Amino acid sequence: MIDGLNLIFNEEAYADKVVEKLLKRDARWGSRDRKFVAETTYEIVRWKRLYAEIAEIKENYSRENLWRMFAVWATLRGIDLPDWNQLKGTPTRRIKGRFDELSKIRKIKESIPDWLDELGVQELGESVWTKEIHALNEQADVILRTNTLRTTKKKLQEVLASESIETETIKGYSDALRLKERANIFKNDAFKNGLFEVQDASSQLVAALLDVKPGMKVVDACAGAGGKSLHIAALMENKGQVISLDIYEGKLRELKRRAKRNGAHNIETRAITSSKIIKKLYDKADRVLIDAPCSGLGVLRRNPDAKWKIEPEFLEKVKATQQDILQRYSRMVKSGGKLVYATCSILPSENQEQVEKFLASNDDFSLIEDKKVLAHESGFDGFYMALLQKK
Repeated sequence: MIDGLNLIFNEEAYADKVVEKLLKRDARWGSRDRKFVAETTYEIVRWKRLYAEIAEIKENYSRENLWRMFAVWATLRGIDLPDWNQLKGTPTRRIKGRFDELSKIRKIKESIPDWLDELGVQELGESVWTKEIHALNEQADVILRTNTLRTTKKKLQEVLASESIETETIKGYSDALRLKERANIFKNDAFKNGLFEVQDASSQLVAALLDVKPGMKVVDACAGAGGKSLHIAALMENKGQVISLDIYEGKLRELKRRAKRNGAHNIETRAITSSKIIKKLYDKADRVLIDAPCSGLGVLRRNPDAKWKIEPEFLEKVKATQQDILQRYSRMVKSGGKLVYATCSILPSENQEQVEKFLASNDDFSLIEDKKVLAHESGFDGFYMALLQKK
């Protein structure tokens, strides 16, 4: 685990990739060992600043300092420290005292960079930001989306229960199930047979807002590995055409694999290798989804290392990219068609302000509705989505 933290903190590796490798390291590990390694690594990544301040250590972190952070984690969790050389002399009383003292400072308590704390207050206001960043530090629930091309929500619940995986429905989310206890659900037959995808409840609202119907021509313009394309295909009952675009061919290959497992036969992938790919679709689509690249601040519960990887400069670049994509890709919508602009961000500057800017220079579009989903209100990921119609 210390090796993993070294890769994440000192070599800027992505936490999910590191944890995946760690879990493959020793075949003798049981499920409890694997759970301990994964959850502890994510917890230390999530609370990096707080633990480092308590341990009084600075970046770059030596192995000795990483052990000190682990000791802080264990002490605050009330775990008795093993009699290991690396943990000898851990000042448990001082750790608890420092925690009480530092917890009065939001940016340290919530373990975020100074600039991000300032930005959150500036964009959301002191009260909302305080509640939102606290919610974004909670561990995310595991939410499934029923693949209605293969089964129903009720049948899926029964199948999972037969495999000792208990779930519950979520009011207001037609295809969603929440796991009552965390479990590795990728190894069971229900997943292998394409009965469900793992997709946060907030993310499931996006395809629903697009208002697709069987037989339509729908473009998912920033499809990635295709979670929303798969949802769109299911809502269209496999009738019509879903064109999934992305600049990364590797992600589209993953989408093809997922589509096959899901039984989604109406998805066609196209890599954006030049502007011609977009221009060929001008005025052709009944619906266009722009799930735009963004800061990802709404999904910090799942990607806690993003707090340390994004910089203010990146945020400015991504906002320019969002507006550029919105201006160009919106031209694929035909007259009377609809477009959804969505991000997994909570910042108005990436969300409603981008839509307002777009509408100011495109009077052939109008806003039908938008949804601002905050983690502290919904209990799910922070998201934004706006439904626009071309006149």
